[in-house]
Amino acid sequence: MGWVNTLLYPAVLVAIFLGGQALGAPPALAAVPALLALVVSLPWRVKQLWGQTQPWISLGVVAPSSKALLKALLRGLIKALLLLIFLLIGLLLTGQIQWQPALSPGLLLNGLVLGLGVGFAEELLFRGWLMGELEFRFAGKSGLALVVQALIFSLAHTRFNLPLASLLGLLGGLTLLGLALGLQRRADGGLIWGAVGLHGGLVGGWFVLNQGLIGQQEANPIGSLLAWLPLVLLLWVRRRWW
Repeated sequence: MGWVNTLLYPAVLVAIFLGGQALGAPPALAAVPALLALVVSLPWRVKQLWGQTQPWISLGVVAPSSKALLKALLRGLIKALLLLIFLLIGLLLTGQIQWQPALSPGLLLNGLVLGLGVGFAEELLFRGWLMGELEFRFAGKSGLALVVQALIFSLAHTRFNLPLASLLGLLGGLTLLGLALGLQRRADGGLIWGAVGLHGGLVGGWFVLNQGLIGQQEANPIGSLLAWLPLVLLLWVRRRWW
């Protein structure tokens, strides 16, 4: 029943999300009850299954101090900014984009809310719960847990209607990002806030760039060589935490 329990938990959350969409709610609104279910049920699950008496600390949400939390968050945001700058320079030099500035306060606010919302929700699920759950199931084989959570993260975000080359590129890029986010949590002493900053910064930052500076690009840039290169470099820098 152990692995069945692990598989059923996210399946229920997905069912709640899909149920909201079936009722006509837009994705952002449909995600709210699923996120609430995650936040309410996760502490109980961590206590009962993992045997942890302080679940929010085990999940990496509660930090020893606000300074430690903000420091981890800032480190993640800086890495996201550097990755986006590298990608932007590459896209400009190869002539794949052109400047089409259309920034507005509303767009910046949307990018901030999107980045924080997606960053926190997905990091709580993937690096907070999933990585910890896999380490529990794999009896402390942290390297295996790191790789498996990255693969699951990649599969959960991939569009399978793409041409094969684009599909493989996207799967590879998302796997590299999943590894980088997992290593970020380990480098931050178990806190998820650095991963929240990195993940949310990439999501919100690309949204602002795509909508307000370079014109709308349909392809996810994470599947390109321009994204792979800095992610591989980041993994090499973080190699001590494998």
